[in-house]
Amino acid sequence: MSGDSVRIVEVGPRDGLQSRETQLATHLRIEWIRQLTAAGLREIEAGSFVREDLVPTMANSEAVFHEARTLDIELLWALIPNLRGFERARACGAKAFAHFSSTSETFSQKNAGCSIAGSMVSFREIRQVAGKSPLRAYLSCCFGCPYEENVAVATVTDLAQQLHAAGADEIVISDTTGIATPAAVTALITALGSVVPIEQLSLHLHDTHGQALECARAGLEAGVRSFDGSAGGLGGCPFAPGAPGNVATEDLVTLFEAQGCNCGIDLEQLIDSSLWLEGVIGEKLPARSLIDRRGDPPASNGS
Repeated sequence: MSGDSVRIVEVGPRDGLQSRETQLATHLRIEWIRQLTAAGLREIEAGSFVREDLVPTMANSEAVFHEARTLDIELLWALIPNLRGFERARACGAKAFAHFSSTSETFSQKNAGCSIAGSMVSFREIRQVAGKSPLRAYLSCCFGCPYEENVAVATVTDLAQQLHAAGADEIVISDTTGIATPAAVTALITALGSVVPIEQLSLHLHDTHGQALECARAGLEAGVRSFDGSAGGLGGCPFAPGAPGNVATEDLVTLFEAQGCNCGIDLEQLIDSSLWLEGVIGEKLPARSLIDRRGDPPASNGS
């Protein structure tokens, strides 16, 4: 493990912003992406191409992708639900795409507006027209659903196999509401590794119950070397009750570097960027690294 490279895909400019009440202006989204790139993040999920009435904070994603063409960045990911979303994203310059599906029928209907089977059809349609463009496949609710509760490991492995067979470049195993435990991560990654190459798996964690970093450690120990993070710990899913924030990119970097891994990210510059964002949005972000930098007093235990 020591000396290994760990890839972090920054999802803050999409997943971090999508559930906020107000839209961040295009020039501020671009400036944030520029700062994240300067800190060493080479892959950033910058926006989504979904119905604007359902996720109004992402309504300026076209403008973001148009303006982002001048940035020095390896991959600027666009989140898409279907072929129409893919076509919208491609029209404004997107070259890397992330499709989302779910392990839960109820969540699939609420999040994507279609069944699981319909989502799989959409993925295959996109793969056919995307050519050699990178295509991630998010699989939501892999550790449980806010509507249907338990999700069987066999369900996750079956859908992951389908996505792999359909041409997914990677499959993002998502703890949509932050209910995963380290033991559950170990068990699921072990099961998935028997049906999908582990180098094509990525983990997307939420820190709802404060276990995301331990879950990331479990994923690392199980062989995963790709993780999503949101700078500052900003974000959550508007269609998943109880999903406040993604695991903070800063805290992932701190964890992985303590394990002797290389993320290629300037942690101090990343923290500076998140502190800048705090000033822009007018609120403190929950990343432990930011709390340490600000010198906030420890939380009261109520005694």
